[in-house]
Amino acid sequence: MKLGLEVFLETAYKQFKHQKIGLVTNMTGVNQRLIPAIDLFYHHPHIKLTALYAPEHGIRGDAKEGEKVTSTVDPYTGLPVYSLYGTTRKPTKEMLEPVDVIVFDLQDIGSRYYTFIYTMAYVMEACMEEGKHVVVLDRPNPIGGIKMEGNVVEEDVRSFVGLLPIPNRHGMTVGELAVLFKHVFGYYCELTVIHMVGWRRTMYFDQTGLFWVPPSPNTPTLEMSMLYPGTCLVEGTNVSEGRGTTKPFEVIGAPFIDGQILASAFNQRNIPGVLARPTSFTPFYQKYKNQLCGGVQLHIEDRHLLNSVVTGILLLETVASLYPDAFSFITNENNKYFFDLLAGTKSLRQFILEEKTNVFVNACEEALESFRQVREPYLLYQ
Repeated sequence: MKLGLEVFLETAYKQFKHQKIGLVTNMTGVNQRLIPAIDLFYHHPHIKLTALYAPEHGIRGDAKEGEKVTSTVDPYTGLPVYSLYGTTRKPTKEMLEPVDVIVFDLQDIGSRYYTFIYTMAYVMEACMEEGKHVVVLDRPNPIGGIKMEGNVVEEDVRSFVGLLPIPNRHGMTVGELAVLFKHVFGYYCELTVIHMVGWRRTMYFDQTGLFWVPPSPNTPTLEMSMLYPGTCLVEGTNVSEGRGTTKPFEVIGAPFIDGQILASAFNQRNIPGVLARPTSFTPFYQKYKNQLCGGVQLHIEDRHLLNSVVTGILLLETVASLYPDAFSFITNENNKYFFDLLAGTKSLRQFILEEKTNVFVNACEEALESFRQVREPYLLYQ
């Protein structure tokens, strides 16, 4: 197994030997010995690293979800760090002036809500406009490269948690997504993808032999990543998705929920690959901070049978049915439903309230088949 980072440092760097390099990375940009790409580039005798670019959570992972990242100077290298999650999410002309080439090395988690892939899209767009070369150092999709789940984002609800028409679980690596973004969605920058060696589409992250480095504060485990394409939808409601606990996106609950009742009702639905266990928790931040919540912990029984999006939707349908007077979808400062941005559609809310999510789930199959055909020419691995 070799990461794109390792292949680049062995041989591929030679084609960029005399060019100024900018690096989009964070704490996940490490080699198999956990040495950061920043250090490896900075100390490499033939790589001229001139700038760093920080996605959501910052270059060192010290910012919470949604928290603005400020541009600064890296204390270890003295290089400028330009924020791509602050006043702008797309690199400006001034940000790109110090570089000829932008190298992207971030670990994605395989779900469309995760903002790193849209940072990549904006980098590609800016580099297209400014005539800069983009190099993507490929990394594994931690939840595999075969299975897809969910629906495709609709035009009127696109956002930074669903910028492009891809499904909740897309089954692609960042390198494959970059090629798709270029040829299907029009991000026509000069692009080079440095392939991994030894990765297969059937692999989950625990089959790669790599260390799991959490890409953000609330992505502690592979199990979380497998559930996230579905349980992230909980964020758009007044139910806690488990932020502020040790099991975010695995524990779900609220002060108005009885965990025993919810677990029993959920398990009676016989959802393949997953079981719910009643639990209670007190978040230390975010929703219901310092309040006791009843709820469930989702346990993956068989990851090959699990459909996390169906799981998340049916869990919310169950909560809405049990607690119709307490459950609600939350709105933002513009009085828009955040749930719609996560769901990639305005229709799912009503299906949940009317207990007709089977209609939505059935429609997803057609959308996934269509996306399967779209993505096929851009898959880089067997």
